[in-house]
Formats: sequence, structure tokens, C-alpha cells
Amino acid sequence: MNDTAHISDLAERKRALDPTCSFIVQAPAGSGKTGLLIQRYLKLLARVEEPEEIVVITFTKKAVAEIQKGVLAALTQSSEVSETEHGKLTCKLASAVLQRDDQSGWQIIKNPTRLRIQTIDSLCASLVRQMPILSKSSSQMESTADASDLYREAARVTIGLVTRNNFAEHKDNVAAQDAEQLLEHLDNDVSRAEKLLVKILEKRDQWLPLIYEGKNKGKGREKLEMGLRNVRCEALKRVSSIYPESMRDELLELVRYAANNLKDGDSNSPISICEELFTMPGCEEHHVDCWKGIAQLLTTKEGWRKRLTKKEGFPSGNTSAEKEKVKQWKKCAVTLIDKLREDETLRQGLHKIKELPPPTYTEDQWKVLDSIIRLLRYTVGQLKLVFREQGRVDYTEVMLGALQALGESDAPTDLALALDYRMQHLLMDEFQDTSKSQYDLITKLTAGWEFGDGRTLFVVGDPMQSIYRFREAEVGLFSRARTENIGNIELESIVLRTNFRSHSGIVDWVNNTFSQIMPIRE
Repeated sequence: MNDTAHISDLAERKRALDPTCSFIVQAPAGSGKTGLLIQRYLKLLARVEEPEEIVVITFTKKAVAEIQKGVLAALTQSSEVSETEHGKLTCKLASAVLQRDDQSGWQIIKNPTRLRIQTIDSLCASLVRQMPILSKSSSQMESTADASDLYREAARVTIGLVTRNNFAEHKDNVAAQDAEQLLEHLDNDVSRAEKLLVKILEKRDQWLPLIYEGKNKGKGREKLEMGLRNVRCEALKRVSSIYPESMRDELLELVRYAANNLKDGDSNSPISICEELFTMPGCEEHHVDCWKGIAQLLTTKEGWRKRLTKKEGFPSGNTSAEKEKVKQWKKCAVTLIDKLREDETLRQGLHKIKELPPPTYTEDQWKVLDSIIRLLRYTVGQLKLVFREQGRVDYTEVMLGALQALGESDAPTDLALALDYRMQHLLMDEFQDTSKSQYDLITKLTAGWEFGDGRTLFVVGDPMQSIYRFREAEVGLFSRARTENIGNIELESIVLRTNFRSHSGIVDWVNNTFSQIMPIRE
């Protein structure tokens, strides 16, 4: 690692070692992320009563081995003289740990298993093992990364209800009727029905809480329709927040002009509703139609609108004066669109508004959906039977078991309370690869923490390096944690800028490329 003269973010790196604060660190490739995490771990290790009070979690066994190796190397080489400032600091921190080790009789070097550095799957499995009955998962089952054959078997059994039951049994079997309803909805395509069930079983951690909460409260439809309205609201919020302030008055004039030209015709264009739009629409439900009108004026299916015709409220005109007037309005509209053309995020947002789902389901739609929801509960039950028969579970089942073992934030289990007492510091590597369930796990693990109680959370990662999409990693959670914090934990944001692996030409090229790939605004 380079000398301090080349480390432009040295102050931020030192700040990240403050053992009394919680941080979210964005660390690009080559920025020394692992080294910083090891330094913080050493800093904390010198302060705790027992090594087990600090938990480090990451995603792969390889990453676990790398961190463990780095920690032990620092402890065994602490007396050696380093030429770099980073190395000198690591040695200093390691010496403090060895002094603490000697005072407390830990003997970490002889007992490295006391260092709780593990994968998130290993952490979940340990939680399940501690409370196998509450988590409703067997601690003896083998975890498998590829459970597609187990999903297919559960789906096959579920769809097979239609053919296995005779007429009398079928009439009284609700699950069989629901399976029949699904097949009817899919034109009796058995293969497609099974594939859809397999696909949705893979992601059951995302929807299981929703459908069971709706069932228990008798508000399944209300919850799902609220989801539809939330999708609509979020789409409006996104576009409303990114449309340039300086071009709003110009847009309002144009859309009013177009709407006035459409009002007397037979046009069903959404633009026509904007006749009296004098202020930019917001993100409430009654603003949807106005935004659809704006989206229709500015964009087409293919991209930004290039031509404006009478369909968009720009008629050709009958007299020379009218034609000249329309020409000027068209020129203003084209100029505005040209100014917006480089903002691909805005264009995508407007396009999504055109394709928003309705705010409610029709009765026919709900009939099918309600049937599918009941069938999904049945299919999950079948999957659990398959797990038991095969002696294997997927990582999602282990994660769900761990979440259940911890209970809820307002009703923690004995295990959650015990962990809350024992765990003082939590560090998470590769945070950009966190899924919604894993995010919930972190929230539950830290639910009882309060500001100033000495416990800290340290998460580090880089949104540009998210690779675990196949395991439902949601890179947006990194941004969410940075802006909204995690549970009760206030996270101070730090961004590392110095690169120790590549020269400036490569770094500049990567940054330039990603500036075109990633949205301008999060």
C-alpha cells in the first residue's frame, strides 16, 4: 500500500476506525477495503471483554479465509517493522490486541476459532441450530446452493392434484380447485404452470410474509392493492424529483397548449387531461393521469419523441398565421426534448409511468390471484415435505429459519435477547450483495441497540461490484442503508477514493464507463 502522500482519503480511513461509531463505507475495487475492515476489527478486539463479542460476516468461504488470514498475519507479525503507514498502523493495532490477549488469557493465535468470522449462511445455520424447534428447521439437513430439483418436485406434486383426485375428492379439495384455476388461467399448460411455481418458490422469502400477514388479518387483497398503489406512487416520486426545475414552466406551457388543441376533438390521448395544469403534478394517486399526459408528450415506445403531430396536440393549421404559430410551438417542444435527451434515467421513469399497473384488481383478476395465493401456501408446505424427504434445504429456508428464530423487533425470542447481550459489534463485508432477507436479518440482530450504548455496526461494500443477483442480492439496499440507516443504527457514510491496485488511466476509464451504466441519481 502506498505512502500517506498518495492517500487522499487518509482522514476518512482513520475516521472509519472510531470504535464508538457505526459506519457504511463505499469502497471501490482496489481501495484496500479488506485491509480497512481488518484494522477496524483489530481496533475493536483490543476493547472487548471476549473475542466472540465481535461478529464479522461475509458471503463466501474464500472471503472468510482471507479476513481470518489477514487478522492472524497481523497478530503474528506485529513486532515486524513495516515500511508503509498502513502497515505501521496495522502493527500498532495488532500489538494492542496481543496486550489485551495476554491480560485476558484468550490465546487467540492458538485458538483462532474464537474469532467469529463467518459467512452469512453459516451464521444463519448456527441460529437455526440453537433453536431448531422455534425456527421450524432441522439442524441436520444439508444446505444446498442449487435446489431447483426440490422446487420442481414440490411444483409437480402441487399441479398433480388436478389429475390425482377423482371427481368427488376434487370437489372438496380446495388446493386441487386452486391448481385447476391456475391451469385454466394458463390455458392448461402444465409445463408452464410448474415452471412458474418453481421460479416463484426460489423467491419465496420476498412474498411469504406478505401473503401470510394478509391471511392472518383477513386483508390479503387490501395489502396487495396497497402494493400496486405504492408502485404507482414511487414511480411518480422518482420522475417528479429528477425532472429539471429550470424546465418546468416551459413544459407546463407546452402540455397545456397541446391539451387545449385536443379537447375539442375525439382524441383519447392522456395529454388532453392537462388542459389546466399550471403547476407540476406531485406523486399522489390523482396525479397519475397528468404524468401520463406529460410522458405521452415527451416520449414514444422507442425513446424520446422526435416528431409532434395533431395526435399530440400540434395540428398543422389552416392559415399561414396558424401554421407559423404551430411551427413555433413545435420548435419550442423539440428544443425542450433535445435538452432532456441525455437524461436516460428521466426517460426510463416516464416510460414506466406509461406502463403503471392499475391501482386495484378487477373481480376476475382477484379471483385468480386469490386462488394462486392459496395455492402458493400449499406449494410451500409441499416444499417443506420435499426438504424433509430429501434431507436437503436451500439457503432461503435456512435464512427464513434464522429470521423466525430471532422473532420480531417488538417480540424478540430468548435467542435474540441472548445474542443482543453477547454481540457488541457487527461487521459486514460485501454489503452491496445483501438481499432483502439478509437486510432484515441485520436489522433484527441489531434491533435492541441504542445510540451511545457502545455497540456498533460497520458495513462495507461497493454498488459497482454487486455480483450475487442470482441469490436475490438487491444493490439498492446499499443506497437505502446510506440514506435511511439500518433499524435504530445511525450510519455515518464514508467513501474511499484512493486506489492501490490500478493506475489512474484504468481507474478513470472504469469511472467513465460506469457513469454511463449507472443512473445519474440513485
